[in-house]
Amino acid sequence: MSKTVFITGSSRGIGAAIAKLFYRNGYNVAINYNRSEEEASALSKLLAGSLLLKGDVSKEDDVKEMIAKTVSHFGSIDVLVNNAGISVVNLLTDTTLEEWERLFSINVTGTFLASKYAAAQMIKNHSGRIINISSIWGISGASMESCYSASKGAVIAFTKALAKELGPSGITVNCVAPGFIDTDMNSDVTPEDKRAFCEETPLGRIGTPEEVAKMVLFLASDNADFVTGQIIGCDGGAII
Repeated sequence: MSKTVFITGSSRGIGAAIAKLFYRNGYNVAINYNRSEEEASALSKLLAGSLLLKGDVSKEDDVKEMIAKTVSHFGSIDVLVNNAGISVVNLLTDTTLEEWERLFSINVTGTFLASKYAAAQMIKNHSGRIINISSIWGISGASMESCYSASKGAVIAFTKALAKELGPSGITVNCVAPGFIDTDMNSDVTPEDKRAFCEETPLGRIGTPEEVAKMVLFLASDNADFVTGQIIGCDGGAII
């Protein structure tokens, strides 16, 4: 029987790469999107038999319904990937309260809600994987991204605490902290800033969504049975 993965924010970028890789490895895939309907529909057609779910991860009713639909359609949720996220690049003094609250509603509340309702299903089966996507800035912090860094740091703390809580139920909880990845979120970064980041990275380049997806797949696999509560960088050595 195939296992099922539910991936938040999986219409494009890292989320889409995760969906494609898990699909190629025999998983049932539940694709979540909120606004990127065109991209999500195209991905769903590419991954025949996948489940397409529209919903805002910051809204409890939406998350509850998406989890229920996934379980009803596929029979279970074996892997949850909390990938949905947004960023704000701005001086602290220029950041609005609305921007701060939106960051935390998607990056933190979304992770909380999806984990809460997926864990309830996993506990029944005494098995499961929860994999959160944070950022290297959640570890080291970034200038002009203090609010984003704070939200991703919260995801890291949540990961460690939840791993302790769910371990006795046979559920592992881990976190991937990507570095500079070639996604739409980073499309506004200037060529000069990209070059500077590459020069500061031991591997000398930016990463790809597929490389992050491979790390997520490893954490979902049997090879990671004894791995939990870990924050694993996928950053080319950027914050060694």
